[in-house]
Amino acid sequence: MRQYFTFFILGLLITFSSCRTDFDTVASSGNLKFSKDTVYLDTVFKNIGSSTYQLKVYNKSKDDISIPTIQLKKGLNSKYRMTVDGMNGNNGKIFNDVTLLAKDSLYIFIETTADITDANPTDFLYTDEIQFDGGSNLQEVALVTLIQDAIFLYPKQNPDGTKEKIEIDGKSVDGFYLDENDAVNGNELIFNNQKPYVIYGFAGVPESKTVTFEAGARVHFHANSGLFVDNNASLQINGNVSTTEKLENEVVFEGDRLEPEYSDVPGQWSSVIFSKESTNHSINHLTLKNATIGLSIQNQDETAFQIKNTQIYNCAEYGILAQNAHLNGENIVINYSGLASLSCVYGGNYSFTHCTFYNNWQSSSHFSVNLSNSLAGATPETNPLTQATFNNCIIYGSNTSEFNLNKNTAAPFVYQLNNCLLKFTSSSSNPDYQFKTDTEHYNQIILNENPKFYNVNLNKFNIDNTSPAFAKGNQIYIIPLDIIGVARTSPPDLGAYQNAVFPE
Repeated sequence: MRQYFTFFILGLLITFSSCRTDFDTVASSGNLKFSKDTVYLDTVFKNIGSSTYQLKVYNKSKDDISIPTIQLKKGLNSKYRMTVDGMNGNNGKIFNDVTLLAKDSLYIFIETTADITDANPTDFLYTDEIQFDGGSNLQEVALVTLIQDAIFLYPKQNPDGTKEKIEIDGKSVDGFYLDENDAVNGNELIFNNQKPYVIYGFAGVPESKTVTFEAGARVHFHANSGLFVDNNASLQINGNVSTTEKLENEVVFEGDRLEPEYSDVPGQWSSVIFSKESTNHSINHLTLKNATIGLSIQNQDETAFQIKNTQIYNCAEYGILAQNAHLNGENIVINYSGLASLSCVYGGNYSFTHCTFYNNWQSSSHFSVNLSNSLAGATPETNPLTQATFNNCIIYGSNTSEFNLNKNTAAPFVYQLNNCLLKFTSSSSNPDYQFKTDTEHYNQIILNENPKFYNVNLNKFNIDNTSPAFAKGNQIYIIPLDIIGVARTSPPDLGAYQNAVFPE
């Protein structure tokens, strides 16, 4: 009986405690503590919602307290919105009688969507305060957001409610063609540095037209968006050398999330896609990052696709994916790609000089460079690889072997590496990888020596004079200036950068 009585009393206690919804509280005395005194919501484009930021509020006292009000100073007109411990309050702006237990805390989550006209016209900051209580007990936490103006390019809405679409490789995708006589934006085929551009869907370059990106242009792509260059159309990127880390003269392609936590997240947008019959492309001083495939190049004509002084980082699949293309690259740096930094498949004609192909992706199946003369499912399945030449290059990374040849004997497979530092640690006796004895394909190869880059995690691929790549290049292949415009010495260093003393 005593056992049953004990369980009965325990059940009553649980029942009463679980049904209690009120607390004996005292009024807040203005002694709340906060995880920060200012919440910076970083930079957002006008009318694009920010990420969610948090503020933690502490009750250090021994009493359960009731906070009469938690509200935004600008009230219902504020462009900020909050949730307080999961509650939405009055439109996320005003909360009344919020309970906070002794020695406990609560979370406030904050977001904003604001227009450039809401910001201070001198510094483009939009600000407000979260107010706790009032009168002599008033406490405030500041909110600060930088609003950036931009030119928005996006598919039009059709009368039936569907979005405008374009065809890419036989597939219909949300997109539109850039218009050189647009009523709002003027000539959309010229991207300048006056304002950043934000693209939704795929922006298409119409047939036989040329899109030009001037030095300093900034282009931000929304999720699943990109750029498509149609048949007989051309792309010209005319960036220039920059003198600061702001890359003021570089053309930059990246996602449209500006918060620091998105700065190096792969796969935020799709790709720059070149149709099989597009032509006459030139890229100079482009920084491209956080795409799925950086540059997707197909079946170019014999007018070589020129890529110079270009950096491609953090691509979910490939930095450059070239299929049966004709491509000439100088001073290119690629890092952190899910499958390969450079993948040249289904044959083609390629020449790369003073390039740094690195891959720091954390897997055992990636490559820095992949070459192939076949493509599964294609008709025919093979195409001649008429040339793949690498001069004064570095091919390295975090995998055991960063260089891969996928040769089909049904088609020619011509390749040569001259004065390159290469990582390949397999003990395979495959005749394709005889770096010391196969002089038809390999000349002056430095094998498996760490190039001692400044900081690969920060994409700093500079070397100093202690690097095995120092002064190991061949003068025959020299590109006079490195990727940042520094004159190369003779004999030149390998890779995209002329050596320099590392900063302290």
